[in-house]
Amino acid sequence: MEVQTVVLIVGAGPAGLATAACLTQLSIPYVIIEREDCSASLWRNRAYDRLKLHLAKEFCKLPHMPYPLDAPTYIPKNQFVKYLDNYIECFDIRPKYQTTIESCSYDEGRKCWLSLARETTPSVLVRYTSRFLVVASGENSAQNIPIIPGLHDFAGETIHSSRYKSGAAYSGKNVLVVGCGNSGMEIAYDLASHGANTSIVIRSSVHVATKEIIRLGMTLVQHIPVKIVDYLLVRLSNFVFGDLSKHGIVRPKIGPLLLKEKNGRSAVINVGTINLIKNGTIKVVGDISKIKGNKVEFEGRKESSFDAIVFATGYKSTANMWLKNGESMLNNDGLPKQEFPNHWKGANGLYCAGLAKKGLAGIAMDTRNIANDILSSYHA
Repeated sequence: MEVQTVVLIVGAGPAGLATAACLTQLSIPYVIIEREDCSASLWRNRAYDRLKLHLAKEFCKLPHMPYPLDAPTYIPKNQFVKYLDNYIECFDIRPKYQTTIESCSYDEGRKCWLSLARETTPSVLVRYTSRFLVVASGENSAQNIPIIPGLHDFAGETIHSSRYKSGAAYSGKNVLVVGCGNSGMEIAYDLASHGANTSIVIRSSVHVATKEIIRLGMTLVQHIPVKIVDYLLVRLSNFVFGDLSKHGIVRPKIGPLLLKEKNGRSAVINVGTINLIKNGTIKVVGDISKIKGNKVEFEGRKESSFDAIVFATGYKSTANMWLKNGESMLNNDGLPKQEFPNHWKGANGLYCAGLAKKGLAGIAMDTRNIANDILSSYHA
């Protein structure tokens, strides 16, 4: 079967949906395909129960549709999913679900993108021909679990954060959380709150702040240089939390907003984890050296026994597995070569949305830019 369209969007997460909405506003035809059986599967199926958006709602809306007036400042997972459902309905977005992209390459002769995708029920190979291609398959396509000697022989349970739902099942158990980003810190808090004996691996420096401090910073940075805002945020955070280095948490030398801008690394929004670290309820440990049975050995040869390990070690892009002519836009990790905000455009009508580690605000910027750029070429 062959399908011709102006734009092919790969992925129906927030980035793909926002691209579709922006194209709809400009009356540009598109097809959007998604390998899962639903939109935004990361949010629906792979997010823990207590998750809320870490940034205030004004920084998390998709193009052309604000949140309802009565929505809370920090949107819970279920309300965000409902917002996405309303978004799909509002812009009449109809993703082709259970359709997995297998390969995609640019045809110089025909000046178009040739894509092969497989519909899984029933199994049918579909050939898409499109003038433009938008990679919206996300930074979070595949689980990223580090290689650790002995991990495969660990006697307990190992799960990635994408499969973690609640600490209720771990009450009374010894659980190790690997990763000190927002997911790792919040999962550690959730585990401890449910009575698990919780430890967390903190390997790298990290900014810790309150959600109010980060909201203030993101508001001020629209009017004041980022270095001045960062100085203020660090001073405020130090006032609130004190010196955390004696608890194994060291701040990066670069300020929180500049670090996010340069490396995509977000500050950790404290949900109560820091208090539990300070009072010893959650233990901070160093990097893992190796695993033997149910014992985990850390740097310095300290070791402890665990019933479960939760890997909050993030995700990786899989775009390079199917995109054959993406060198103009993506590096070997399947992420943009160019720095933000010039990362979203490649050669020959190739674009990416949501790959710059800028969250929902970055997605909104990407998708508006992409739609406007396609419009300028579409009528050329």
